[in-house]
Amino acid sequence: MREMEKPVFTGPAHHGIRSNRYQKPQLNWFVYIIISISLIFCSTLFAQWGVLAKPEYPTGAQIDPETMFNDSLRGQLLHFVTQMWTDHDFKFLLNFMVLSLIFIVLLLIINRFWICVAIFSSVIIVYAIANHFKVQLRNEPIIPADLNFISGGNTKQIVSFIPPNGISIAIGGVCGLVAIILFCILLQCTDGRKGLIRCSWRKPALMAKSNLKRIVTRFISLIVIAGFLFSFVYSLGNKNSWGQQLADGIADDPQIWNSIGDARSNGAPMAFLRLVHTNTMDKPHGYNKTTMLALSEKYQSEASRINRQRSTNLTDNTVIMILSESYSDPTRVPGISFNQDPMPNIRDIKSQTTSGLMLSAGYGGGTANIEYQALTGLSLANYDSSLSVPYQQLVPKQKWAPSFNQIWNAKRPADGSFALHTYYRNMYSRADDYRKFKFSKFWAMDGKYKLTDINPIDSSWYASDTSTYNAIVDKLGQYHDDSKQFVQVATMQNHSPYDNWYNDNEFKDADTSTGITDDERKNIETYAKGVSYTDSATADFLNKLDQMDRPITVIFYGDHLPGIYETAEKNPSNALALHETDYFIWSNAASASSHEKASQSNYTSSNYFMAQASEHMNAKVSPYLAFLTDMHAAVPAMSVPAASGNANEDNVYLDDNGKKMDIHKLPQSTRTLLEDYRFIQYDISVGKNYLRDTNFMDVPLK
Repeated sequence: MREMEKPVFTGPAHHGIRSNRYQKPQLNWFVYIIISISLIFCSTLFAQWGVLAKPEYPTGAQIDPETMFNDSLRGQLLHFVTQMWTDHDFKFLLNFMVLSLIFIVLLLIINRFWICVAIFSSVIIVYAIANHFKVQLRNEPIIPADLNFISGGNTKQIVSFIPPNGISIAIGGVCGLVAIILFCILLQCTDGRKGLIRCSWRKPALMAKSNLKRIVTRFISLIVIAGFLFSFVYSLGNKNSWGQQLADGIADDPQIWNSIGDARSNGAPMAFLRLVHTNTMDKPHGYNKTTMLALSEKYQSEASRINRQRSTNLTDNTVIMILSESYSDPTRVPGISFNQDPMPNIRDIKSQTTSGLMLSAGYGGGTANIEYQALTGLSLANYDSSLSVPYQQLVPKQKWAPSFNQIWNAKRPADGSFALHTYYRNMYSRADDYRKFKFSKFWAMDGKYKLTDINPIDSSWYASDTSTYNAIVDKLGQYHDDSKQFVQVATMQNHSPYDNWYNDNEFKDADTSTGITDDERKNIETYAKGVSYTDSATADFLNKLDQMDRPITVIFYGDHLPGIYETAEKNPSNALALHETDYFIWSNAASASSHEKASQSNYTSSNYFMAQASEHMNAKVSPYLAFLTDMHAAVPAMSVPAASGNANEDNVYLDDNGKKMDIHKLPQSTRTLLEDYRFIQYDISVGKNYLRDTNFMDVPLK
């Protein structure tokens, strides 16, 4: 009878078949833990590999085997791990912990172990290889702001930056990605444990007490761990925050202005994450409307004083501001020499007009930052060290973004200024930023205003300077001789890499450099030939401008040195030399300021260019330009700490002889100017824009 009382199931065969078909073996929890630890360990090392560089030694150098191994990629990676025991330095552990938290958060969101492994591995592989290429080309790692390239539709342009010797790595990375994804899909299909935390979302199992307990546990764990991770990353870039103090207590030693040094020393993941959240700049004590109105009146008086001695207006001239990509005198780098001058024409031009050396915030990269300073007069030295690229992190969010081209717009709203760049318009968010700066047109290699007849030299990748200069002359020819514009130009010819592009390179035979590696020599000789092409093209361009019957002034400058001087870079005493480029301000024959030379010009930084151009042209200034004129006289050049070779030092300030100025020993008048600068920059960048309603940016138009 009892047997008959047992419940009778209908379709027992179907039930049994279903159980046998879907019942799959589940891995032991210990296996998941071992795989997770191994994955994160390998990911930490691979991410670090992306920012390391192979050692290069001068030809004939005698290097002992131990040193060669320690300097090799394997040796550097081994030291990154073993320094926990040899030096009690736990930077590897800190990066391992951070990646572990990211992996756990991803796992709690997806709740599928093998899918999580596939996604996490894919991101790490792409990140590490992208880092490897960017370090090769620009001597800087991937930063959060670079993600704007992808969101801005620049994937094609980014791929074009893969160096020729990186194709095999890219192919290997793709093959590795495919293999890992297929392997994880296979394991996901064969592993009986579908959910790491088994949760059912179907009735009636959904409301079961045990199921609700698992759901609550999963989401509470996610909220706690994700909240901790978010709070840690959010505060990591801020001084004296709990996140930074926690990281410092473990091993972190930030070098924010030296991004590649930071990544190599502290770990690529930590260097990346500390830049996720940026603080533009701290609010100056005493910042309010009264203070800013008082500053406006102060420099209005200073502008009136200066303008009594000036006889022309800025808008009486066409001003062409040319950022010459990576342009600088290679013979000024310690150890580099040629028995032939790569830049005789520009050297001669510099001797006859306002010229000198520009202190750059970058080495091997940072173009957009130098351009930003030149167009706005704002200095990176005043911003928080976590703000790495204002073009991408600041300008898009600004309600008011004054720039010097707007001086010409005030007189000619429809066509007072235009920009020209012989590359793609979305790099560094230029298209959006130029609209914010109110350029009427932006000519580039793509988009509505597309440049034509742009050609490289021989087998090089980028547009020649001759093509760029011809495009400028063509665009100027579309305006009447009596019209005046501000023209912003960024060239590309001398952009890295430098892979023996030129057919007839006389600098291979003229190279007398000493103590450098063979690869370094090849890069430098190619770069020197590019400098020579720029030299002759620039001279021809200025000759064409001399034939025009309209006053034209050219502000020409190199943005940074190329990151090819590996030997010189190893010596910290060479830091300043590797951050000094060439510049000149020149006026054509139709200009009253032809062959003029400003009183103080030996050293500068790009934030001063428009103030210097005003002096060069004897042009009247706005209160803002009056301030920058006084600031330049007091502190001829300024930059971020990395320009001195030590990211942990104070900002770099140079006198007109290129000597460092001790900020603690500056006279009170100079300290007041620096304080005023911070007030002005804060108000423009993130403050209440009190200066917008004054005449602080207005120059005389008559």
